[in-house]
Order: sequence, then C-alpha cells, then structure tokens
Amino acid sequence: MSDYERGTVTLSNGDHLSYIKQGSGPVVVLLPGWSQSAAQWKHQIDDLAQDHTVYALDLRGHGESANSSGGYRIARLAADLREALELADLDDVTLMAHSMGCSVVWAYLEHYGTDRISRLILVDQAPMVTGKPWLTDEEKVTYGCLFPDAAALEGFVTAVNATDTVDGHKEIIRGMFTADIDEDTLAWIAEQNLMMPRGSAADLLWDHCLQDWRDVIVDIDLPTLVIGAEKSIFSAESQRWIADQNANASVVIFEESDGGSHFMFFENPDRFNRHVREFLNA
Repeated sequence: MSDYERGTVTLSNGDHLSYIKQGSGPVVVLLPGWSQSAAQWKHQIDDLAQDHTVYALDLRGHGESANSSGGYRIARLAADLREALELADLDDVTLMAHSMGCSVVWAYLEHYGTDRISRLILVDQAPMVTGKPWLTDEEKVTYGCLFPDAAALEGFVTAVNATDTVDGHKEIIRGMFTADIDEDTLAWIAEQNLMMPRGSAADLLWDHCLQDWRDVIVDIDLPTLVIGAEKSIFSAESQRWIADQNANASVVIFEESDGGSHFMFFENPDRFNRHVREFLNA
C-alpha cells in the first residue's frame, strides 16, 4: 500500500482519520468492517481507481487512524464519516461498506439523511447481529442474527478483548473465510485487525452487535447493490431481506465454491469487482 497516496482529516474534536486516495473520476468511498483497515480493500482500490476517485477510510481507531480515547460507537463513527465527507468536500458519493461499515452507513442515513450520498453498495451485514428474546428462530435467520442472544455475544466479545496475538486472532476470524484461505493471508488480515487496540475493538463490537437497523433499512430508496454469501457468518436470507425492502436494490449471493465467505471481496475479487462495476456503470 506504500504506493498509494495517504491523507489525513482532522475532526473538530482533534481526532485524526487516515485514508487512502487513488484515481480520478466519480467518487467511491470504501468503509471497512469492524477492526479492519482500509488496506483490506486493496483489490478494489486497484480496480476501481482506473476510472474512479477512490477513498478508503480507516475508521476511528482502525488501521492507521489515531487511537482515540473514546467514541467507539456506531453513532460516533457515522458522525466521523459525515465530518470527513464535509472536510473533503465530497458530494454525489457512492458508499461501499463491508460488515460493520454497513451499520455506519445505516446510522449515517438515520441521522443525516442522504445528503452527499447517491448510491450504496452494502457488503454482507445483517440488519440485526444479536437476536432479541421475542424473535422466533425463523426470524433470527431472516434477519441474519449471528448470536442467538446477548449471552452468546458476551462470550465472543470477551474472547476478542482477551486475544492480542496474531495466531489467536486468526482463530477468531477463521470462520469468516472459506477453507481455501491460505495461512499467510489470514495472518496478514489478523495483523491488520490487531492495529486496533483490543479494548477499543471490544467496546465497538459490543455496541455494533446490539443494534437493530430494520426500521432504517425499510426506508432506504437509494440505488443499492447488496452482496452476500452462502458461507458467510450472516445468512444469505438476511441479504435478500435487505434488498427486498428497496425497489431500487439488487442482490448478489456468492456460492461457497466461488469464494462465498464474509470476505468474498478478498477471496474472489475478480467476480466481486465485476458486479460492482456493473452496478456503477448502470
């Protein structure tokens, strides 16, 4: 990533966010998921920068952004995104977000509407990560609940908070990939994740996983591409549900044999980028 231009935006409270900028043309802003870095979008940056201006943002405390003493909540990340777009004077933006990055997009839309945003690409995030006690098992599948209840979430967040080694974190994220992922790649991704201090990562994960975005999603009418996968941690049904709420949305589901994991954009970037380009050029 050293060949890419990097910039920094300084937020009104003094916090610094780092971003990668590449290319020229219509603007696409890439938001990584929980504990991930902008560098993990490298296959998409290289491809899209041929005819787009690509900004890949390291969220608060992630990647090369400064480790803030607080603010590890989805609502704050959405406020950071809003301020970053304003400071960079970006308008008519396509937002492409992965996993928790989608929750940041939904929070942005809830609080700031569609100002500066023209299209969305939502990559594999459930409307609800943790099931509510009154939901049926069928509803939990429909909404993509990874954790059946708060107790299950507590166990996972506790493990995250206690795991600060590459080998340990590889085991935490291994199930987010297909069996074809190689160990060196998995180690690199774990290293990128561990750039975020574990306490901050645990705080943000807890907040993120207790959100319910269904009421926001049903009001979205922006042109939207939803991308999911059969071998994801989130059900393919949940991705179809998101697309079904929006008459201007389409959905693509990757099969397991085609790199169809939570990180399909990393495991099968050629196919992923092809779908993204078809959407952008439509």
